Amino acid sequence: MASKCVHKGCGKVFDDPEEPCIYHPGPPVFHEGQKGWKCCKPRVLTFDEFLVIPPCTTGKHSTIDDTPTTESRKPAAITSEAGNALPERPAPRVTVATNNRSVSQPGLPPAITPPSNTANPAPPESESDDPSLEAPLNSTCRRKGCKAIYDPTVSREEEKCVHHPGHPIFHEGSKGWSCCKRRVLEFDQFMKIEGCKEKTRHLFIGKGRPAGEEKIDDVRSDFYQTPATVNASLYLKKIDKANAKVEFSSTMINLDLPTADNKRLRTTYNLFAPIDPENSQYRVLNTKLDLTLAKADGTSWPVLRSDERWTGQRIQIGQAGRI
Repeated sequence: MASKCVHKGCGKVFDDPEEPCIYHPGPPVFHEGQKGWKCCKPRVLTFDEFLVIPPCTTGKHSTIDDTPTTESRKPAAITSEAGNALPERPAPRVTVATNNRSVSQPGLPPAITPPSNTANPAPPESESDDPSLEAPLNSTCRRKGCKAIYDPTVSREEEKCVHHPGHPIFHEGSKGWSCCKRRVLEFDQFMKIEGCKEKTRHLFIGKGRPAGEEKIDDVRSDFYQTPATVNASLYLKKIDKANAKVEFSSTMINLDLPTADNKRLRTTYNLFAPIDPENSQYRVLNTKLDLTLAKADGTSWPVLRSDERWTGQRIQIGQAGRI
């Protein structure tokens, strides 16, 4: 009898218990906006990227989940009641000496801001399957929280897809969805929260791919900076590392990034300020391209590209002055 593997990162339907299983044996780790698994190193920013981090361990399928629970929990009183707003943490306070007296003041904000999240969002996923394509056997519904497996014996018009149309929320140890009120503490409990919206027909395929290579005009990006560098991330999955081309010049970056799923990003980034091409670097990861741009003049960058809309606010860099 076929069973579904419960190992994190696998989830396959199997008949042979001796069949190799590639999965994550460690618990998920969510820290300061980053998401990943304790058993391996990749860290990403979005939940969709977290779900496609490649499994790191080979073993055997199982119907009993032996993944350890998260090691650290927040106090239950803060997050155990579903739907209640969580209290905000008070701002840290520092002691400042003035005229031989110690005065307690709210802590100052950091001099360097965290990564910017104002860049172009990723294009939304198709809301329905391409009617000209057949769903593969044992494929799983792609809508969040559904997990239904394709059954060719069931009419597509009779399917009921119960899913979460919102996005995941992780705040001070609690986990839930923006589209409904329930909040839980453990990741396993979060993955079992029942969907809150129903649609007819599951999403097994999505929109069919066009014939030939699919050209991508732009991707989501963000960046942060130090006094000497600008550190940017361009989010594109499955970049072909062997054939990727990134060329630095003093005022621009030329990108030619083919992917393993027949897509290609070919564009030029005109930078906000000059860089030192010789000391600038890039790194291809599973879900993104990381750029480390060496500043030529140490100026603060309010945006990454010169053609981006600038609000007039500059990102502060450097060290805070002494009082």
